[in-house]
Amino acid sequence: MLQPLSMQHPDVELAAPGSDEDAARADLWGLLALLFIAPPSQPVLSQLASMLAVENADQSALHLAWSNLLNTAAAVTPEEVRDEFEILFGGTGRPAVYVYGSFYLAGALHEKPLARLRADLQDIGLARRIDLGESEDHFAILAETMRYLIAGDDPAVCNLTRQRDLFQRHIQPWGAQMCEAIEGDHAARFYRAVAGFTREFLQVEQMAFDLLD
Repeated sequence: MLQPLSMQHPDVELAAPGSDEDAARADLWGLLALLFIAPPSQPVLSQLASMLAVENADQSALHLAWSNLLNTAAAVTPEEVRDEFEILFGGTGRPAVYVYGSFYLAGALHEKPLARLRADLQDIGLARRIDLGESEDHFAILAETMRYLIAGDDPAVCNLTRQRDLFQRHIQPWGAQMCEAIEGDHAARFYRAVAGFTREFLQVEQMAFDLLD
């Protein structure tokens, strides 16, 4: 389906997840990785828009945010989203919105939070792809790492404990703040919907991990 490859792992093969719920979680983390690393192509937007046909009556905050994302994907063009992505996250100098954990946790890029993240990733055998050009605390790379920890075939690494540790140490402390920054930017339209869904998804993930304590 939607499988961005922002991290690499020696001999990684993604196995069938252990449950339908895990499969859905892995797909959603993979989708977020895809949307935050680059503007989506027309096939991705069309795939999202096509999911409107299977909508149901669920009125939870997560589902409403998901429905808004699907409707927005159906109403935009790739060119509009590309321009929006560049305005929000690209350009020269300071972007309108940062998508790096170190910025929110330490006020600057490449600070101690990134060093701690790199140490944790090294412990589980993950390494940044050299050609990617983004640091490991980029939200897309963290999302792809979560996808791997859910769907990977090594139970010593790909388990709920590892997922919870990565999420609570390196995503939950700043993810909602990033979403609020995106939603508050007047240039955001498609990515306002992406941010709204991301914020609700992070809340659901946190509630689920809380049950493990």
